[in-house]
Amino acid sequence: MIYIDELRRWVPNAPWPFRDGSAHLTADSLDQLHTFAAIIGLKRSWFQDGRIPHYDLTSKKHALAVRCGAVFVPAKEQARKRIAARATG
Repeated sequence: MIYIDELRRWVPNAPWPFRDGSAHLTADSLDQLHTFAAIIGLKRSWFQDGRIPHYDLTSKKHALAVRCGAVFVPAKEQARKRIAARATG
């Protein structure tokens, strides 16, 4: 499954294209994540392979992700699930 979190405005004068805020795109697997990201026009080089692998979304890409079937799950809930999954192996 593909997930998005809330669109947040991080700083008052964020650089374009994040002036309207940003959100995160995650998934149950990296294959799902990369496939969906490509469908909505994200470049693989934008992938962030940190503690929680994700792509950052602009407000327009956030709306497109919703239209393409991404499910909203709050950021804190997504983080808890990822951390728990890593702890169990």
